[in-house]
Amino acid sequence: MIINLKDIKLVDVQNYLQHAIAPRPICFASTIDKAGNVNLSPFSFFNLFSSNPPIVIFSPARKLRDNTTKHTLQNVLEVPEVVINIVDYPMVHQMSLSSCEYPKGVNEFDKAGFTMEPATMVKPPMVKESKIKLECKVNEVKALGTEGGAGNLVIAEVLVMHIDESILAADGKIDQTKLSLVARLGGDWYCHVNGSNLFKVDKPNTQLGIGFDALPASIRTSNILTANQLGMLANVHEAPLIDPTYQDETLKNIIQYFSINPIEMELELHLHAKKLLEENRVQDAWQVLLATTI
Repeated sequence: MIINLKDIKLVDVQNYLQHAIAPRPICFASTIDKAGNVNLSPFSFFNLFSSNPPIVIFSPARKLRDNTTKHTLQNVLEVPEVVINIVDYPMVHQMSLSSCEYPKGVNEFDKAGFTMEPATMVKPPMVKESKIKLECKVNEVKALGTEGGAGNLVIAEVLVMHIDESILAADGKIDQTKLSLVARLGGDWYCHVNGSNLFKVDKPNTQLGIGFDALPASIRTSNILTANQLGMLANVHEAPLIDPTYQDETLKNIIQYFSINPIEMELELHLHAKKLLEENRVQDAWQVLLATTI
């Protein structure tokens, strides 16, 4: 299916984009107007864009229904400060409740049952229940349009971070497995980031991966290994060599029982390597696969 976004209704444009571009982190923004009225509202058009200076951007879009603007946007134009409270699973339903379109002047902290906590450098209060809070000054608000659905980029510089010690590792850094994050998908859907769905992918950084084109042909053309698994093998910094001291009972048995039939032996070796890669044992998988290149 090919969709020209100019040919469909705006509500459908929004639906397709929000389902496709996901999961999205949630900016739970607390703001204040000149009269001192506090507002608390979530936005999933949000991310980190710079570390130096530390810049985050979120976008309170104009409403499709009537082209009105959010109280959050009105507030940051009056008082250019915001606290971004990071949402975790224990507070997701309260966060959702705060997104109701309450009249201006209604404090969503009260409606959603959150506790206001004074910030240290900005006027808006923090959400005490949030395990990470970012006190920010608003550097710029950039309107992307004037019609319903148009975003307004709130470009904010993080001044102070508050981090609950319960989510820290022994080295004082955030332990990703302890921060039970949630993220926004399309429609009513969210996702929960926890230990059962976390995984690591080695980053190449300054050392380059050897690439698909450097994989031996017998590995690169495998009918057993997926492209994702080939990517794991191709991400090593240099092509491994056969380690004569490597011990693997399954490898030993495969070579012993299938050596008279090279085609079957290669099949069994690739099946074994596939299991190793599913366990993220890349170097072990390489040693198994190198047996097919002898």
